[in-house]
Amino acid sequence: MKQNFLEGSRGTDIRQKKLGVLIGGSGLVGGALIHYCKTRKPDAIELLSPNSKKISLREPGDIKQYFRQYRPDFIINCAITTLDSDAQLTYETNYLGCINLARAAMALKVPYIHFSSAATLPDGEELTEEQTLPLSANLSNYAKSKLMTEKTLRHLHETGGLDYTLIKLGVVYGTHDHKVQGFHRLLMTIARKSLLFMMTSRGTCHSYTCCNKIPPFVDYLLAHREEFSGQTYHFVDREPVELGRLILSIKSTLGISVPKEIYIPYPLARFGTNCLQWILRGLNRLGIEARLPPELMFMENCYATQTLSTAKLKGSSYGIPEPETTVFTELPAIIDYYVARWAHLNLVPAGNVCFVDPLKQAEGFAHNPQHLIEAIHSGRIDPLADFAELRETEPAPQG
Repeated sequence: MKQNFLEGSRGTDIRQKKLGVLIGGSGLVGGALIHYCKTRKPDAIELLSPNSKKISLREPGDIKQYFRQYRPDFIINCAITTLDSDAQLTYETNYLGCINLARAAMALKVPYIHFSSAATLPDGEELTEEQTLPLSANLSNYAKSKLMTEKTLRHLHETGGLDYTLIKLGVVYGTHDHKVQGFHRLLMTIARKSLLFMMTSRGTCHSYTCCNKIPPFVDYLLAHREEFSGQTYHFVDREPVELGRLILSIKSTLGISVPKEIYIPYPLARFGTNCLQWILRGLNRLGIEARLPPELMFMENCYATQTLSTAKLKGSSYGIPEPETTVFTELPAIIDYYVARWAHLNLVPAGNVCFVDPLKQAEGFAHNPQHLIEAIHSGRIDPLADFAELRETEPAPQG
């Protein structure tokens, strides 16, 4: 039974709740887990998600102090540094930080849920959980750190009894992520009309992961530790996705004319990227800050098939969740959410956006703000919320 350390500040007795700590709550996966606990498990789980100012994975002292104060029932880690971080930052964050969290879980004798990536896998079809790339200096810093973490977690389980589950994801898609990375980087590139031709080859397929499916799985495996402890699972949609088909589906949904269905060979795409890097280095020397998206380090993967087997997950007591939900069924909602948001932030051309302004005030704000504010002040239009109910409500007692 947990000490009621949040009762005074939040007015909620959490002594009957399970207390969890989530590292990496600002990302797509972490945000989905927080939302799930708040909306689906508010009376069962209290999930804390400290930011990097409260607990830095590069500072073991931060980890010790935080878990000394909050002794959770489980720890979830889905934090990573940026893809193009240097060797030291990647090693200290993605490897040492993750393993220190695992060692903290061992000391507390609680489950540790760790998210990994298909970047640790070779190319191929129906790859199993046992298959990984050989650990070598030639791997990217990101893949190297992820692979080292997987190996050490298994070592800690075998030698120290670490109760962990490793979840390996494919290309994650979903809404409500304010970072532009992975699948969303591809979507933004197409929405900007920056992708003129198909930067892939015909038939190249990858495994995708629906973000909304992840939280119920984590909830289930926390409740069934005997089956899932010490195990690695590929958590991806049942059917792989052909990248070319996905690109053309996004183009069709947006109603734009590019990219053209002309497939660029990999050597030519690599040459073009190298030329861009040379130009950007020249601009940086002139004081103009510019850089290519870090996802370009995985451009080779756009030309090689990599699909993950779901046989182990299907054979578990959990099974394959919602097989009818795919990136194609979710694509309209994803595009509506992100492209509208990016247009508001001037990240994509507004002409590409098919969203509705129900109050029809955006045009007035852009072109005739004086007329708009006069209409608001005179009461001809009333776009503001009504807070009269607050005057009628008795203030909550303090203390």
